[in-house]
Amino acid sequence: MWLPLVGLLAGIVVGLFFPYQIPLAYTKYVSVAALAALDSVFGGLRSGMENKFDSRIFLSGFFSNTLLAGLLAYIGDQLGVELYMAAVFAFGVRLFQNLAIIRRYLLKK
Repeated sequence: MWLPLVGLLAGIVVGLFFPYQIPLAYTKYVSVAALAALDSVFGGLRSGMENKFDSRIFLSGFFSNTLLAGLLAYIGDQLGVELYMAAVFAFGVRLFQNLAIIRRYLLKK
């Protein structure tokens, strides 16, 4: 259950102590991939609170969601369509749903 939270905190610490400038051409890809990764982290926390956490499912979902989001952004760029917005919408909705469920769980506990 703690794997998603530990990974999130480790990423924040690494980002604070080793700042890196992302080239402007890749910012769209990185932002969509970060949103997908955050969705996976909150989904992992939710499943941990529901005693359904499986590290294989978490890790496979983390990487497949992140790659899918980046791929959607790339294909959209190639077609000249803002296709990354589909990933932003989908992962944004899931992120807020998971956060609401986590909040309810913590308030009822």
